[in-house]
Amino acid sequence: MRTSYSAIVLTFVFINLLIGSATAETLKDLPYKTGPGLTKYEKERCRVDLYLPNGKKQFPTLVWFHGGGLRNGDKGSKAALVVAHRMLSHGIAVASANYRLSPKVKFPTYIEDSAAVTQWVTETIAHYGGDPNKVFVGGHSAGGYLALMLALDAHYLADTGLDPQTIAGYVPVSGQTVVHSTIIEERNMTKGKVLVDEAAPLYHISKNTPPILILAGDNDNPARLEENQLLIAKLKAAGHPSAELFIGEDRTHGSIITSMGQEDDGVALAAVNFIGLN
Repeated sequence: MRTSYSAIVLTFVFINLLIGSATAETLKDLPYKTGPGLTKYEKERCRVDLYLPNGKKQFPTLVWFHGGGLRNGDKGSKAALVVAHRMLSHGIAVASANYRLSPKVKFPTYIEDSAAVTQWVTETIAHYGGDPNKVFVGGHSAGGYLALMLALDAHYLADTGLDPQTIAGYVPVSGQTVVHSTIIEERNMTKGKVLVDEAAPLYHISKNTPPILILAGDNDNPARLEENQLLIAKLKAAGHPSAELFIGEDRTHGSIITSMGQEDDGVALAAVNFIGLN
């Protein structure tokens, strides 16, 4: 049986993750919500894994949201580990977060959870040696949508008490910029309907959004690249000074993440350079 290209890439990543484990500290399942009144599901899902570079201080941190259509996925998935390992190799900490999922919750609960963990990381990362002024937010697919909503609809972070301008930048990967397909289904609307309202990143275009680098593959899901191209064009038209799109060559919706483990991967290098320059 032939070994797939993606399997080879993931094997390479995990070998390097084991080799590099001595240079990183991992703190698993930290609760980012505490106090009375939390539901059992909230206590279960509202947790984050911290991957911290050893021997470094004032390091930047990437808050990362997994994909899975807002319906499934986990902070410890293979894709999330690829991202964590790659960022750690450049001295960047990663806070890989879970959030509550549909259909157990509906819009905007998963966005509110994403805001809560971003606030928690910003408020606590100095305790672990990180720089609270260098917190970045990103995610893949559904996680990219969550990052985009935090970036563009400032009220989610503001509602946690965090100044939205505190975030150093956003690195969403292949996220939907219209109303997410799962939210369309939550509303019992026709599957595949395209809608732009308060649940869509495109609805909240503002020149005041912090720096943003969108990553997408040239062979991404149908219309996904074009959605993100439209969002960047609208941000620039609104006068945003630093909105950029990087298109990964020969990358699908999945391989844009799994290929980040390759040393010369352009998508990974674009993300690392963006974080380093902001």
